[in-house]
Amino acid sequence: MKINAAVISETALELLDETGLDGLSMRLVAARLGVRPGALYWHVKNKQELLESMAAAIFVDAAEGLEAPRAGVSWQDWLADWVRRMRRAMLRHPDGARIFAACSVKEPALFRATELTLRTLQDAGFAVRPAARSVAALLHYTIGFTMEEQSHSAVGAAEPGAHAMIDHVRFPLTAQAYARDDLFDPDTDDCFEYGLATIIGGMQAMETPGETAATA
Repeated sequence: MKINAAVISETALELLDETGLDGLSMRLVAARLGVRPGALYWHVKNKQELLESMAAAIFVDAAEGLEAPRAGVSWQDWLADWVRRMRRAMLRHPDGARIFAACSVKEPALFRATELTLRTLQDAGFAVRPAARSVAALLHYTIGFTMEEQSHSAVGAAEPGAHAMIDHVRFPLTAQAYARDDLFDPDTDDCFEYGLATIIGGMQAMETPGETAATA
């Protein structure tokens, strides 16, 4: 097999599924490819560059087939679907969100997706600046939520005795939230959707049609 940056990245993602981020190394990737570690450095300068290529691959996977909203699709539904695609792409790999958070993606697919998103929001009446800030908030929420989700999945659920340790007299609402798993809901899909709806609902409340040209 001919070694290049794409092959190295693909192999690293395969190994990530087996070892997680903490177990991934350039030496391990080289061994899987049947070459000496030094051979990798002709194509990737260091592990950070390798992680960035892996993050780019995850994003390209998420953005595959992304197009502007079809007729009749609201900006809210389109944006929510796009964010869900990103979460699913990160969840396909252990520590996928950690990798994405630690890297700067410079793939053309990122700029195309950003342009589509900003254009969709501008068409809905948003000025560019609040649209961009809203997109950043959604991105940060999605990556952060998925990092927590994958971290909890790796180490197991919250300590079983945590609820018993709470002083129910002093902290009755906290005890209630722990007892019902409201703070660390094992139904991560439902929990994610709640946060997603909260942010998009806030965007809708702050929408200011007609100011696009003045503040873009």
